[in-house]
Amino acid sequence: MAKQPKVAIIIPAYNEEPSVGPVVTELRKGLQGKPFDFEIVVVDDSSKDDTANQAEEAGAYVIKHILNTGSGGATATGLSYAQQKGFDLAATMDADGQHHSNDMINGIEIMLSGDSDLLIGSRLIDAKGMSTVKLLGNRGLSLITFLIFGIRVTDSQSGMRVFSKQALDSLKWKTSGYEFCSEMLWRAKQQGLRIKEYSIRAIYTDYSKSKGQNNWNGVNIIKYLLQRRIMELFGE
Repeated sequence: MAKQPKVAIIIPAYNEEPSVGPVVTELRKGLQGKPFDFEIVVVDDSSKDDTANQAEEAGAYVIKHILNTGSGGATATGLSYAQQKGFDLAATMDADGQHHSNDMINGIEIMLSGDSDLLIGSRLIDAKGMSTVKLLGNRGLSLITFLIFGIRVTDSQSGMRVFSKQALDSLKWKTSGYEFCSEMLWRAKQQGLRIKEYSIRAIYTDYSKSKGQNNWNGVNIIKYLLQRRIMELFGE
């Protein structure tokens, strides 16, 4: 019998006590019986609440940061763990409940078909339910990603992504905040990785709307991306 692929699902979390337990529980339920082995890894980015305990009680393996590193830093920690432990692929999703577990599982199954290295779950292929403000903000940052790095995707800021073994071994980035989402695409392009998207739903509750980035933060993201691009153009 062929050996089943090993899949790590990485969930970066900062002060997500109300939502992280149900997110892990729903994901574990959906993954039962799938043709791959899995481990759910929550990276607790120095939360001030009970995030870590809630994740552990729901069945996740928890990595705790002593200091808050930002979404990019927490994601890098989780993917580094998956790479060091020899997982065949890894996936990331948000801890605030805005992602549906079935979409995560669908992305893993698409990746196992072997025709991509970085698979992005796009909320904008079908943007039903997304507010106009968020829609414009995400489309704007995707446009900026194209203008700065020459990479055309519909949802550059999505937290739902799936990584091949090759991506796990080679993909690194230097920023630690939300700007890492765009930088990751740039690094993937530099590595010659195959970047694709698939459609996912976004679940917007009062809680999930209160989390994540706002459009004003998009200004800082653009600034950091431009700084990074200019520094590398001039060899710094």
